[in-house]
Amino acid sequence: MILPIILYGNPILRKKCIDIDINIYYQDSRINQLIKNMFETLHKVKGIGLAAPQIGKNIRLFIVKTPYLSKNGKNNYKEVFINARILKIYGEEYEFNEGCLSFPGIMEYVKRKSHILIEYYDNNWNKKKKTLKGICARVIQHEYDHIEGKLFIDYFSSIKRKLIKKKLIIFLRSKNSLL
Repeated sequence: MILPIILYGNPILRKKCIDIDINIYYQDSRINQLIKNMFETLHKVKGIGLAAPQIGKNIRLFIVKTPYLSKNGKNNYKEVFINARILKIYGEEYEFNEGCLSFPGIMEYVKRKSHILIEYYDNNWNKKKKTLKGICARVIQHEYDHIEGKLFIDYFSSIKRKLIKKKLIIFLRSKNSLL
């Protein structure tokens, strides 16, 4: 089932998400169905990451799938992150043109570090700890920010944030006029 994506301005995007109780949801089909629906939604919109707050859920869950970033499948990465905690962000800082499903039509350069060490549960409730680098580390940092109540516009100056908000309002008005 395709889920509606929450757009900028909705207060849930600014809330720090709560952990998913492993005792309640372990082997619970509802969380597995939610994850399946999130991947269907991500595929439909041709995104590379989706966090629970972006679909109206205040829980520490996000998914990553990166097939659109590679021409030969080399960077194709798919993972579910439950109750994730980034333990370390390090490496060289570099800029990359990022977008966000909650900011349709907006792409801007964001500086992030090249490597992360992250601990999380996967969709089978296996606890994992991984070091990731490059585009995977970047996408995970972006989605992790969502479960922390942080948005990619928070990396910009106040002037740039105002311009983006204006662009977003124009974009949304144009979409509404087509309905």
